[in-house]
Amino acid sequence: MKIGVVVFPGSNCDHDTFYVLGDIMEHEVVELWHKDRDIKDVDAIILPGGFSYGDYLRSGAIARFSPILDSVIEFANKGGFVFGICNGFQVLCEAGLLPGALLHNDNQKFVCKNIYILPDNNDNILTQDLDKQQPLKIPVAHGEGKYYAPKSTLQDMRMKGQIIFRYCNQYGEITTEANPNGSLENIAGVCNKDKNVFGMMPHPERAGDETLGNTQGRAIFQSAFKHLLPR
Repeated sequence: MKIGVVVFPGSNCDHDTFYVLGDIMEHEVVELWHKDRDIKDVDAIILPGGFSYGDYLRSGAIARFSPILDSVIEFANKGGFVFGICNGFQVLCEAGLLPGALLHNDNQKFVCKNIYILPDNNDNILTQDLDKQQPLKIPVAHGEGKYYAPKSTLQDMRMKGQIIFRYCNQYGEITTEANPNGSLENIAGVCNKDKNVFGMMPHPERAGDETLGNTQGRAIFQSAFKHLLPR
């Protein structure tokens, strides 16, 4: 599998993603520079976490206009697999590839800690092989992670299986206390209607190395790439 990782000024999780996908999972990983338009004939595109363009205006707002995004949008519109993590999720929402928006955390503070998430369904390749009863411990690190969408949009998303992860406690209970940022309905990740574009605020690439004592994030990548056919 050939995977492209987009690098913006301010990206800081790009090399974590290179390492987990390339060194540990042994995929071919290439860098997609923000000023370029060539996506190098990749099979999948990852937009990593960080602070693209310093998060000026609002997170992801400037990155959305990078030249590479034109190619990412074209790739997604043709059915290509696109996955945004944290800041990458924010960029995809700004670009209109995912519904909703990420707002400032309710506590107005940057949150950096391990949390738990639960797959909401198995109707997409990102969660297809995950156990809906088994919480995953994945780190978060964000100041603007509160997922918001209008009620009508949320209702439509629920009906179409577009909510892919929700924040929960270690027992899999979806509670207010387990929600680190105030996201509506404890939403931690979503996908588009065609289920080829995905975004989540927690960082699975930071839970992929045995040295760190947590490899639960690797299962998310494994599910996606197991069912993703090379282009």
